[in-house]
Amino acid sequence: MPQKTIGDQELALLREVDAAGSLSVAEAAEQFGGPRALARSTVLTMLERLRAKGHLKRASAGGSYRYSAAIEPDSLAERALESFVAKTLGGSVTPLVAFLAERGEVSAKERAELERLLDRLKSKEDEA
Repeated sequence: MPQKTIGDQELALLREVDAAGSLSVAEAAEQFGGPRALARSTVLTMLERLRAKGHLKRASAGGSYRYSAAIEPDSLAERALESFVAKTLGGSVTPLVAFLAERGEVSAKERAELERLLDRLKSKEDEA
């Protein structure tokens, strides 16, 4: 069963937890919620939603829970992109590549990475 998708703010919280290794509710409320003017209860709700969706896990530590990432945030972004390509672009990556080409804001480093990935695709085709 695929994991449920998450919103931008949940993804930001997941990245915050992942970067810290683990966070208590109090730490998450201070580090993540504070700058965004979110109440502690809101941060707790977000943590629990992420846990219910399978993105976070929690462990009891000294009378409180510590939350840590159950999956890598990068793999979550990869799944979101896969879903976008399948649902929005009908399974074709061509419109996405065309958008990048038209936009003209692809750096030399990004272009080199895209070329490396295309070479990898060609190698897979040759092997098949």
